[in-house]
Amino acid sequence: MILADFVYEVILPLQGLAAFLALFRLVRGPSLPDRVVALDFLALVVINIAAAYSVATGHTAFIDVAIVLALVAFLGTVAFAYYLSRRKS
Repeated sequence: MILADFVYEVILPLQGLAAFLALFRLVRGPSLPDRVVALDFLALVVINIAAAYSVATGHTAFIDVAIVLALVAFLGTVAFAYYLSRRKS
């Protein structure tokens, strides 16, 4: 089995399952921090999908997309932490 087949047959379906579970937690999360963590995890799954697809196809543009999405997700997490610190004081 070559790497591209492994990505298409194993990695991408597992990432899809992880995305579904993250969406479930995002919709059903009992509190705001649970939803934010689920959204952050969903961004991580999308980053993993873009990176795996980039490795399987050889298109390097998806790596750039993954890097930009990682930066945006990080900034969102920092903004939420700042919001929580301001809300409690």
